[in-house]
Amino acid sequence: MKTVLFVCVHNSGRSQMAEAFFNHLAGGKALALSAGTQPAGRVNPVVVEAMREAGIDISHSKPKALTPEMIGQADRVVTMGCGAEAVCPATFVETEDWALEDPHGKSLERVRKIRDEIKARVTKLLGETTRQQEAQDA
Repeated sequence: MKTVLFVCVHNSGRSQMAEAFFNHLAGGKALALSAGTQPAGRVNPVVVEAMREAGIDISHSKPKALTPEMIGQADRVVTMGCGAEAVCPATFVETEDWALEDPHGKSLERVRKIRDEIKARVTKLLGETTRQQEAQDA
């Protein structure tokens, strides 16, 4: 099973949304994890509300610290516009950066826009991941 790791600094907003959307949309065909280089104490409550509006409950999610083991089990790493690649040079794993606005301190309306951008990118990534898995299985 393909594993995607979403990384940002605090693991309290963007990467949490990406992990939740990916796992929800993948339906068990691929797996997403998320982590932060300096994890916050909790997931941003405005992010929790925005995701609840999208039908996904992340209220029990906790920010996690990025570990070498997480990078080692990932087939792909996506940083969330925070320069995490300088902290975690995962050169042996396909890595890309999504230059996304940080939801910290933003209004619910702004977080909704960030959420929707993340969902669109996750949906595209999931399609690519599924196609790659099907090609390997063939």
